[in-house]
Amino acid sequence: MKHILLAEDDAELAESIMKRLRQEGFLCTRVYDGELAWRAAEQEAFDLVLLDVNLPRLSGFDLCQRLRLRSAQLPIIMITALGDIESKMDAFRLGADDYLVKPFHHAELVAKVKVFLKRAESLTPVEESLAMADLRVNLHHKTVSRAQQPIELTPKEFNLLVYLLRHSPRVVSKDELASNLWDGSYGVSNNAIEVYISFLRNKVDKNFSAKLIHTKPGFGYYMDRL
Repeated sequence: MKHILLAEDDAELAESIMKRLRQEGFLCTRVYDGELAWRAAEQEAFDLVLLDVNLPRLSGFDLCQRLRLRSAQLPIIMITALGDIESKMDAFRLGADDYLVKPFHHAELVAKVKVFLKRAESLTPVEESLAMADLRVNLHHKTVSRAQQPIELTPKEFNLLVYLLRHSPRVVSKDELASNLWDGSYGVSNNAIEVYISFLRNKVDKNFSAKLIHTKPGFGYYMDRL
């Protein structure tokens, strides 16, 4: 059963959308603000996301950008009262797959959902795994190994490792990590990020002569086989 995340603060509209999606055989999770939607997406592998633009705490535009950075394959449909061309262009620029202006017919929404789910199924994943030297990360099974030895990571450590790998060898600042991997509206201390980097180093690099996780003082962190 396909699982859809609905981020919509209008309770009446959200209830009607959920009812129709469930009638069509979809599992649907509804949240009412952007921060809750981001947390839900971190914890669950949704098949498609429906986003209102004007969400409390974290806007649909900002959430769309975060989700797209996290996954190139996830279908994202914006649902909003903003019908101007500038808003539409912003949505597409930030990674939305489609843009549906309120009011809309539920039949149209369902049709779009089915089209994008079918398209996602037909796509071969761009990346099933990431690698650097003897480090291997399986993105589907969320497993990590080095020199064929398994490494146990927490979800936050795993996401941190994947982010550094995907952006290697670029130096990633603490602000960038905080914005993309932590709850941006509440912030995260530099010390907390340093602690997670230390945890990651102890698991990924400690027992190996070749270090992969590096610090550029005053700038941030990067991964490279030096």
